[in-house]
Amino acid sequence: MYNCIYIIDNIDIRERGNCMLQMMSISVKSLSTIGSTPKSSNHDSEMEFPQDFRCPISMELMKEPVIISTGVTYERKNIEKWFFSYNKKTCPATMQNIVNFGVTPNYTLKRLILVWQNSHSPSSSSSSSPSESFKRDEIVSLLNTLASSPFKVKSLKKLKEIIKIGDERKLDFIILGGLDVLFKLVVQVLLDCSDFAVFQACEEALGVLQHFVVSGEDDGKVIELLSQPECMKSMVIILQRGSKEARVYVISILKKLANSSFNWKVIVDDQGIGMFKSMLELASDEISTKASSSAFDLFIKILDSSKKSRSKAIEAGAMCTLIELLPDANKSKCEKILQIIKLLCECVDGRVAFTEHRLATGAVSQKMFDVSDMASKICVKIFSLICSFHPTEKVLEEMMVYGVVKKLVVLLHTSGQSSTKNKVVDMFKKHSNLWSRYPCFPDELKGYLCLHH
Repeated sequence: MYNCIYIIDNIDIRERGNCMLQMMSISVKSLSTIGSTPKSSNHDSEMEFPQDFRCPISMELMKEPVIISTGVTYERKNIEKWFFSYNKKTCPATMQNIVNFGVTPNYTLKRLILVWQNSHSPSSSSSSSPSESFKRDEIVSLLNTLASSPFKVKSLKKLKEIIKIGDERKLDFIILGGLDVLFKLVVQVLLDCSDFAVFQACEEALGVLQHFVVSGEDDGKVIELLSQPECMKSMVIILQRGSKEARVYVISILKKLANSSFNWKVIVDDQGIGMFKSMLELASDEISTKASSSAFDLFIKILDSSKKSRSKAIEAGAMCTLIELLPDANKSKCEKILQIIKLLCECVDGRVAFTEHRLATGAVSQKMFDVSDMASKICVKIFSLICSFHPTEKVLEEMMVYGVVKKLVVLLHTSGQSSTKNKVVDMFKKHSNLWSRYPCFPDELKGYLCLHH
C-alpha cells in the first residue's frame, strides 16, 4: 500500500492530504475488490517477488502488465477498474491528471516476470534454462537469416513452429523485434508482387502473424502493425491471388482484427470491391468449411460497421452470390447468409439488388419455418424492409406466389406481442389490398384488417 504514496512532492499541502487519503482508500479497497489476498495464491505466496513485478495498486504479482500514458506499469484489470469503475482521471502512482486512458501491454516486463518465475520455481528442472536459451538463440538466428538471405520461406516455417509452442516464445519473438521483420516481409509484396519468392515469403509471414492476433486487448503491437494501410493492402492482394492456405491466414487475421473494433473505412474505400469478391469466393468454397464460416463472420462484422461497406459489397455482387448459396446452406451458414442479406437490404442498392434477382423472394421464403426461429425472424425483417421501402407490385405478387404471405398469416396468429409480429401486422396493413385480390387470401383476415371489398 505504501508504495502508492511516494509521489506527491510537488502538490500543495491541501492536495497532498487529499491525494494521500484517496490513495489509502483505494489501496484498502484493492485488497478486497481489485486484487486477491496473499492467502489465495498458493504458489505465488511462497516466493518473494521483486517489488517492480508487483502492481502499485494491489501490490500483487502482475500477470498482464500494461503501461499507461504516465509511463507507470499496472496490472490491466486493476488500472481499468481504477479508470472505469471508480471513474478516476489520475495516475494512481503519480496522481498526474490523465487525458489518454489507453493502455499498452508491457511485453518486456511480462517476459522478465515469466523468466524470474521459471528460474525460482521449485518444480523447474536444471535443464529448462539451457532449453529456453536455445529457443531464444534459434529465434535470433532465424530473424538474422530473414534479414540477410533471399531464401526466407524455410526460416519462416521454422519460426511458425517455434511460435506455436506458447506465449513465452511469442514474447521472445516480440522483444527481439520479430514483428517488425514480418511487417517488412508482408509489405514487400506491394513493391514486387510478380516475384514468386517475395509473394511466397509474404504468405508465410502472414502464417506466422496469425498466431499472434488474439484480441485487441493483449496484442496492441500486432494490431498496430496490421492496421497500417500498407499491410492491409498486402493482405488484400494475398486474399485475391494467394494460395488457399494463405487466404485462410488472411481471413483469420482480419476476423480477429474485426473483434478488436478495427476501423474498416480506409480499407473498404480503397480495396473494398476486390476484398469482398475474394471473401465471397472463399465463402462459396465447400471444401474448407472453417474458412467459409470465417468469411461469413467477417462479412457480417464489416457490413455492420458502415453503410458504405454495404454499397461496396453489393457492387462486388454479394446479393447475387448469397441468394444462390442460400438453398443448399446448412443451418449455421443459412443464418449467416440471411443476416448478411438483411444488412444489405438496409440500403437502397441492396433492396434493388434483391428485387431484381428472380430467385430472391422464393429462396428466402423457403427458409421461413424451415431452419430456426432466428432464421425465421431474419426472413421477416428482410421482407419488412422490402415492403416498407421498395414494395414493387412484382415483389408483392411474388410474396403471394411463393407462399410468403401464407407464412406471415401463421405468424399473425401467434399469441402475444413481439417486434416480429408487429412487422407482420405492418406489412398486412400496407399491402393487404393487393394480396386480398387473390382467392387464397383468408377471408377472416379481411375483417381483422378492416378491408373493404
